[in-house]
Amino acid sequence: MTTKKYGFQKIERLRLRKDIQRLYEQGISLFVYPFKARYLIVEKKDLAIPAQVLITVSGKTFKKAVHRNRIKRLIRESYRLNKYLLTPEKDKVFHIHFHYISKKILDFHTVQKGMQELLAQINQRSNSDLNLPSNE
Repeated sequence: MTTKKYGFQKIERLRLRKDIQRLYEQGISLFVYPFKARYLIVEKKDLAIPAQVLITVSGKTFKKAVHRNRIKRLIRESYRLNKYLLTPEKDKVFHIHFHYISKKILDFHTVQKGMQELLAQINQRSNSDLNLPSNE
């Protein structure tokens, strides 16, 4: 019997500038309300996590830091509870950037529903991309 790990450790945060830059240059973009996401599959042999994530909320839309932080907490909690939906291949990790695009603070149920749909799409697209024949 396998148990799901629901923690959100520091190593699960995408922090390195070169990783973020590569995500923006090579990543694939998706949209599921209330998120715009960008993901990339990278090789990481030393990590035993499914993904490293970056969460952003626009300061132009939400002027008060209290509101931005509240939204980021909702997104982190939603990701933490649903990260088991991601199943990368061995020695591979997803780099994912979640950008909150709604103009208002949504309830947790709506955020979680969007997160579940987004993670399922990322997982489905990554599996279909890996099954494509190579041009070698």
